[in-house]
Amino acid sequence: MELEQMDDAISKRIRAMNHRVAQIRQADMYFYNQPISELRGGARVLVDGREMGMFASYSYLGLVGHPRINAAAKEAIDRYGTGTHGVRTLAGSLVIHKQLEETIAAYKDTEAAVTYTSGYVTNLTVVSTLVGRGDYVISDKLNHASIVDGCLMSGAKFLRFNHNDMEALENRLQQAGSEASKLVIADAVFSMDGDVIDFPPLVALCRKYGAWLMVDEAHSVGILGKTGRGIEEHFGMKGAIDVKMGTLSKTIPSVGGYVAGKKEVIEYLRHASRAYIFSAALPPAQAAAAKAAFEVIQEEPWRVEKLRANAQQFIRGLQQRGFDTMKTETAIVPVLCGSDEAAFAMTRAAQKKDVFVLPVVSPAVPPGLSRLRATVTAAHEADEIEHAMDVIHEAGKSVGVL
Repeated sequence: MELEQMDDAISKRIRAMNHRVAQIRQADMYFYNQPISELRGGARVLVDGREMGMFASYSYLGLVGHPRINAAAKEAIDRYGTGTHGVRTLAGSLVIHKQLEETIAAYKDTEAAVTYTSGYVTNLTVVSTLVGRGDYVISDKLNHASIVDGCLMSGAKFLRFNHNDMEALENRLQQAGSEASKLVIADAVFSMDGDVIDFPPLVALCRKYGAWLMVDEAHSVGILGKTGRGIEEHFGMKGAIDVKMGTLSKTIPSVGGYVAGKKEVIEYLRHASRAYIFSAALPPAQAAAAKAAFEVIQEEPWRVEKLRANAQQFIRGLQQRGFDTMKTETAIVPVLCGSDEAAFAMTRAAQKKDVFVLPVVSPAVPPGLSRLRATVTAAHEADEIEHAMDVIHEAGKSVGVL
């Protein structure tokens, strides 16, 4: 039977999503999954034969294409080939994997670290390995989907608290009681809003109620802290996090995820987390690229300083032009549009003027809070940022956002 004739829930979901995508395409407002044929210097890309300023990149320190990182990846291919022999426990662990994990542990100032094949998988497997039935897992309502999915998969009692509301968190901790094991999880920097978790009271509450603290630093490494080491450095609270999670595919121009922490915790995850035991190892080139990237960050501290200056210029300039950038204080800058239609229209207007931005619409964000999720990197120059803001400003006026 054809899908169009089927009336079960699965078929209805598929048809509904395909219908929505088709409508957006027909309105000439579909901008997702555009093939980028060339990266030009970190701040510019070639899309459909047109050079555009890239203002949607996660490469916050502009490390994509860095010669030293590229050379490390090529050298690893020459030495190890393009893949491994399988899962690390049985066949696929290489010297470069151990070196990468030692580099991460040193960078994050922990005893040990373990790597996984993606950031999403890291959250999924770590949360579901640390807690289970009879435990409580407590999560900020705006945490990344990978955290939410890990919480659901764990089988633990899943409680959420209002975004960055420490009074609500304390209520949840009290609800969990004193007998049960508790894991509190929060993003350091929230990927759609660009704001930072209220870290000092978060830590204090976890200590007060005997809860473990896990922080997802996917968008804080390279962004927060004087040297880009993340939220503990930003607040001067060394050793406050029990489980430090991060990715290797944003500031670090590779692929994968990691957890850093006490040796006992990492040893447990290495022998109990299913994504480590049953998933193939990181390709050697990606492991080598990630290791080199951590080294470059430390040897080129100007990147962190330039990113911070660029972010301040971008936020302040957009606000001065009349945009609501919500509560961001990082290189992730939401440009609030309101309706889904306004976000799509602003994207179209900006891209026609060769500024590559992308919309985030419901259900990824609540209805009425659709936005451009714009970013700056250390690869941008001040004049490029000014030009992009002028284009976005013109787009906002043309579609009635301003």
